[in-house]
Amino acid sequence: MTLAIRPAKTSDIPAITRIYAHAVEHGTASFELTPPDESEMARRMSDLTGKRFSYIVAETDGTLAGYAYAGPYRVRPAYRWTVENSVYIAPAMQRRGVGRALLDALIEASAASGFRQMIAVIGDSTKQAASIGLHEALGFRHVGILEHVGFKHGRWLDSVLMQRALGAGATTQP
Repeated sequence: MTLAIRPAKTSDIPAITRIYAHAVEHGTASFELTPPDESEMARRMSDLTGKRFSYIVAETDGTLAGYAYAGPYRVRPAYRWTVENSVYIAPAMQRRGVGRALLDALIEASAASGFRQMIAVIGDSTKQAASIGLHEALGFRHVGILEHVGFKHGRWLDSVLMQRALGAGATTQP
């Protein structure tokens, strides 16, 4: 499998919307309950890319295998050097290294953009072992668990918080 990582384009929106819709409807990585439509996904992408955040896709044999983006961790100005990551993989492409390639590229792109910390907020500590393991493998450390903060698919869900430094991290001023 040859995997190409590239910046997302508006023409990717239909595939991105399908991948995310599956995650919303069947998974616990997202705490959304209703999948957004293509126009909302396009608005979200435009909002992020217009503010220096990276939004990338993985493509194999002309098919979108997954996507990832960095967004603001919090909106208050003191958080402006910290991003939160999101990674979503097409169901048929999971457990094939797509998530690792995307997250690795997102870390690199976010550091190159001058961000200093990356936060992962991983939904559902019991069913997201692969995501937690991926983040650990790429240098994230556990910084906490928010217990029972979401209710989806008839049960309470935790959020696992993980963090890694980007570039010089907190060793120098931005």
